[in-house]
Order: sequence, then C-alpha cells, then structure tokens
Amino acid sequence: MYVASVRPTDRVKGRVPGTVFALGAVSLLTDVSAEMVTAFLPAYLLFTLQMSYAQFGVLDGLYTGATAVLRLVGGHLSDKTQRHKAVAVFGYGLSAVTKLVFPAVGASAFGIGATMAADRAGKGMRTAPRDALISLSTPPDRLGAAFGLHRTMDTAGALLGPLVTFLLMTNIGIVAGPVFAVSACFAFVGVIVLVAFVREHRAAKPAGPSPSFRAGVGLLRDARYRRVAVGTGLLGLATLSDAFVFILVQKATGIPQGLLPLLPLGTALVFLVAATPMGRLSDRVGSWNVFLGGHVLLLVVYLLLLVPGSGYVGAGVALVLHGLFYACSDGVLSARVSPLVPESLRASGLAVVQTGQALTRTVSSVGFGVLLQFAVFGVAVWTAIVALVVGVGGAWWLTARDGDGGGGGDGGGASASASV
Repeated sequence: MYVASVRPTDRVKGRVPGTVFALGAVSLLTDVSAEMVTAFLPAYLLFTLQMSYAQFGVLDGLYTGATAVLRLVGGHLSDKTQRHKAVAVFGYGLSAVTKLVFPAVGASAFGIGATMAADRAGKGMRTAPRDALISLSTPPDRLGAAFGLHRTMDTAGALLGPLVTFLLMTNIGIVAGPVFAVSACFAFVGVIVLVAFVREHRAAKPAGPSPSFRAGVGLLRDARYRRVAVGTGLLGLATLSDAFVFILVQKATGIPQGLLPLLPLGTALVFLVAATPMGRLSDRVGSWNVFLGGHVLLLVVYLLLLVPGSGYVGAGVALVLHGLFYACSDGVLSARVSPLVPESLRASGLAVVQTGQALTRTVSSVGFGVLLQFAVFGVAVWTAIVALVVGVGGAWWLTARDGDGGGGGDGGGASASASV
C-alpha cells in the first residue's frame, strides 16, 4: 500500500493551511467564469442553435472527456518537475483564453466543440496539480476538512456564475458575446491570484530518477488503490452530467424553461453549505463511506425524475439532493486517494483516478444523449437508475473486502512503503 509521508513544516495541527485558502480563492474566481458558461450553453445550444439531444450529448461528453488524458499529462509533468504551481498556472491560463475564443466561433458546432475541448483541456491540466498542492500542504487527518473548505470556496463561485449569467440573459437575452467577455474577466483575475498568492510546497526530492509517466499508471498495481480507481470509474459510467440533470429536472417538474440557467444555483448553494461539513465527516467516518453515500443521494434524484409535474417543490428537492451528492463526492474522493499515494507521485496518483472518472462520465454523457434522443423519457431515466444501482453495488463490493472506509488519517505519518 502506498502511504504518503508527512512532514510538520509549515503545518499547524488542527488548522487548514493558508495555501488551501489561496487556492480556494483561485477556484472561486475560476468557477464564476466556468459556471457562467455551463449555465449559458444548454439554453444557447438547445433553444437558440436548435441542437438535438444527441448532438448536445456528444458536445457535453466532449466537454467532460477533454479533461481525461490531460489530467494524466498535468499530473505527470507536475510530479516530474515538482512544479505543481507552474503546471496549474498553465491550465488555468488556457481555460481563461478560451473564454475570449467562444464568441468568435459563432454558431459553428465544430468551433464550439473545439473551444469547449480546449477549455476542458485547461481544466485537465490544472486539476491534479492543484489537488496535489492542497494535499501536500495538509496533514492526513485534515485532508477531508482541507478539500471540503476548498470545494466550499470553489462552489461559492459556482453559485455566483449562473446568477451572473441569468442577470445578463434577463437584460440582453441569449447573446453570447457579453457572457463570455465577463466570464473571461473572472478567469484572468483567478490566474493573477494564483501567481501572486499561492505558495508551493516543496517535497523532498525522491531518491533515484524522477517519476515517470509509467510509474504513475503503475500505482494501479497496488490493490487498494486499484479498487478505488475501478470503483470510481464504475460510478462514473452511471453518473449523468450536470447539464443533463438540470435539463431532466426542468422537463420532469414542468417549471419554465427560462429558469434553466438558475437550476445550477440550487445545486451550488447546497454544495457551498455542505462541502466543509461533509469533508469533516469523512475525516471521522471514512471518505469512501461518504463518497458512496453521496451516490445513493444521486439515485434518489433520478427516482424523483419519475414523479411528473412535481413543480417547484420537486425541483427544489432534486437540487438539494444533487448539491449533497457533490458535497459527499467531489473533494472527498481526492481526500480518499491522497493517503494511498506517495508524495513524489501525488499529482499522478490523483490524475489516474480523475482520468478514469472523466472518461467514464464521457461515455455516460454520450450514451445518455443518444438514449434520450431515441427513447421515451421514462425508459431513459429508468436506464440511468438501474445503471447507478449497479454502480453503487459494484463499487461497494470492490472495496468492502478491505473494510475501506478511507478516513483521512489512514496511515498518516508513515513513510511510503513502496516505490513504483
């Protein structure tokens, strides 16, 4: 088993390091930018450009899947160079630049898809180095709290982004230029904060050659790490993208289409409130237990889609549960994986799991888009329900043999017990 070594330098017991707060501010600003686009695209693509559900599913899958391979690249580069911050700056910067490109591509499906891919490529490059910066600056018994705090600040941006988009659309209609211009401003300010205020934790240089790409993938030889990675990928196959969840909630509940850009606000608000408490809970009861519990809540969201005409009450309940799902899963997964990976391969180890999750969610998005295009609504939803039941059961079975609650303090303080 890979257990990270932890040194006390610049780490105050019981407190979350300043690096986490700084990265939280970066993510807050970046998420305002990203969620403005996320809230705008469904209305723009489906109702203005009149794309089919199948076309939208392909673009949405591309938006998710473009992160996959570059998560591995970003993780490998940051581990190899021990320059996690520099790789993160490149990723955040690339996403910021794409916000200036979106208005130029107009209604071209190819141009929109390529720009979305570049935006998500930036996210792929930055995610593992950013999470490595958080985990390397935080003691193992505070990982859940640290990632929870980061996700809380991140989600504050996710809450503001759709609101800004809604206000712009209310005043000027579904016009792409102003939305992307404002989005770009937030993204570039986030890059400036990252460069100016984030401190990089310097891990001791590992003995022998620098970590290789093969070494990162080789982490899968460890049984506990492999089971977590496979379980996460299995759940990714059964997880609908946010865009489809919001579209289905609007369709099932019968609320006005004009409110579609506001639905992410409900999820983000709950995530904002619950991320830190769920992170702390994961430190106590086990991060994997909380992670699986979040997917059970997502299953209830899918079941609620079968209740027709539930109106604002049904939409509200679905969004609360959707937000709790993210509070139980987003940062909690990184808290689970971090103790299983040595410091010299921290970003790569996180990236392998995140890549598997991104790839399987891409398959899910494309597949569900095609299903929703050619099957009746109820059949599509029941398919998602059955897939998630199988996914939760399979992920639990894979890790139950280890008694794998995955508390943040697993093995904390020990040295890495194996090299890769």
